[in-house]
Amino acid sequence: MKAAVIERQGGLENLVYRDWPTPERRTGEALVRVRACGLNHLDIFVRRGMPGFPVPVPFISGGDIAGEIAEVGSEAGEWKVGDRVVMHPVTHEGMMGEEIPGGMAEYVRVSLDNLIRLPDTVGFDVAAAVPIAFGTSIRMLFEIGQIKPTDLILVLGASGGVGVACIQLAKMIGARVIAAAGSAEKCDSLRQLGADHTINYAEQEFSREAWKISGKQGVDVVINYTGGDTWVPSLKTMKPRGKLLTCGATAGFETANDMRFIWVRELQILGSNGYSKQDIATAIDHVAAGRVTPVISHRLPLSEAREAERLMEQRQFIGKIILEA
Repeated sequence: MKAAVIERQGGLENLVYRDWPTPERRTGEALVRVRACGLNHLDIFVRRGMPGFPVPVPFISGGDIAGEIAEVGSEAGEWKVGDRVVMHPVTHEGMMGEEIPGGMAEYVRVSLDNLIRLPDTVGFDVAAAVPIAFGTSIRMLFEIGQIKPTDLILVLGASGGVGVACIQLAKMIGARVIAAAGSAEKCDSLRQLGADHTINYAEQEFSREAWKISGKQGVDVVINYTGGDTWVPSLKTMKPRGKLLTCGATAGFETANDMRFIWVRELQILGSNGYSKQDIATAIDHVAAGRVTPVISHRLPLSEAREAERLMEQRQFIGKIILEA
């Protein structure tokens, strides 16, 4: 088969489209013909290298996978060749695309327990935009954050996959959303997606603007998976008993802090880690019912994986970038 292979960790030149042995299905697994794979910042981190997390190379990344079953065994039960599926990427062996080979290839093997049925009405490209972004957002917003229709929610990094998912899910229940992004063009797109207000990082100080938008009362919820120097300004935007929800730190794990805001306003700092198979299945149901619509900025063939990762690194996208195999 063909695959986008990380030959060694480092720059884009190390991501090579080439021949790779087709995976051999084992008992309890399905061999899936990949039709679409969505990119995440994790794919960039895996290719560049993460401190304290060595990845055996050569390696295939990609955790957002949709396709068709190409081969199953007699133990497959309800599953059969040709079934349309999307995958829960966290397997008993580890995370697909991070710890075990992922979906930036023509075929992938996966445990039967990780298959989720894909309705005929949902395209493979759309399905590949769902699992990690919408699964993460559903867990963070509803299970951890317990958001309410009356909330005013500030979303930082709102133009990425998780950010777009958070906007759509928050609007789905009737909450008000302030979306912050790095350009006027992105802000225009986020308003079209339903954001009630937008803040352009490049021209405005998001903390001050969010405070104004809230009527100087503070926002109910901040979604910050950026980290870095956005942390203390996020605290400043929040109302008493407000919640800060985080599921990552794309701009850096080490942050400054200001304890005054945390104790004086009795702020709640809540971490959210990952998603369940049910979170992904719920997200697919929302998509199939038309309650949310994943945004796909670029669709590229698998052979252009290097260009796809360049677009992601330079943040030249909104929503998701999809590779089609």
